Amino acid sequence: MSRTFLAFDIETAKEVPGDDFNWKPHRPLGISCAATFAVDSDAPRLWHGGVGSGAPSPRLNRDESARLVNYLSEMVAAGYMIVTWNGLAFDFDILAEESGLAVECQKLAVEQVDMMFHVFCIKGFPVGLDNAARGSGVKGKPAGMSGIKAPQLWQRGEYQTVLDYVGQDVRTTLELASLSEQQKSLRWLTQKGTRSDCSLPSGWLSVRDAMRLPRPDTSWMNKPMSRSHFTAWLGS
Repeated sequence: MSRTFLAFDIETAKEVPGDDFNWKPHRPLGISCAATFAVDSDAPRLWHGGVGSGAPSPRLNRDESARLVNYLSEMVAAGYMIVTWNGLAFDFDILAEESGLAVECQKLAVEQVDMMFHVFCIKGFPVGLDNAARGSGVKGKPAGMSGIKAPQLWQRGEYQTVLDYVGQDVRTTLELASLSEQQKSLRWLTQKGTRSDCSLPSGWLSVRDAMRLPRPDTSWMNKPMSRSHFTAWLGS
């Protein structure tokens, strides 16, 4: 039986210059909106600031961010398994900063399934969500849209475009998690357009368990990434 996954994703509020999304020098980025999607729900739950004021606010304030953390913690306590794509290195790091609940976010981050991190621990390189979606036959991101564009659109008041985008991201994440767990394999399209896959004999592992996997051979890479790239913000 499939696990009770809860997909989670955020969109940031501040624009980051450049195309490589080197975001850390520009933090705090703030959170414009977020989405959660439980496998037993009909539609994603969307989160943004200014609820009840007529229009979303520029970003979630500290209390609003803390409510999102508390919701995630409650869902985990109720038996749900949070699943993200790069949530370890990004979403939970940002959420910890915005909510002020660093300890709680660190706990959530290591107990969750971060599919990208799991694949990285096995292969030694990350895979993009959209490439995984296309390789697995799952609906991915809307054409021409990306997380880099979301802050500018939000600032221009195109709230629904961004909310639809983050909502689609959690739909994709949830479907990909469930499908790959059933198939015991994640499939993706490489940058060259060829197909590749990663075996998942035990299904998806939590971040804590993925960190226990043996390190892959990366001697063929010029500049291999280390696991600390994803985990440094967790501290000791």
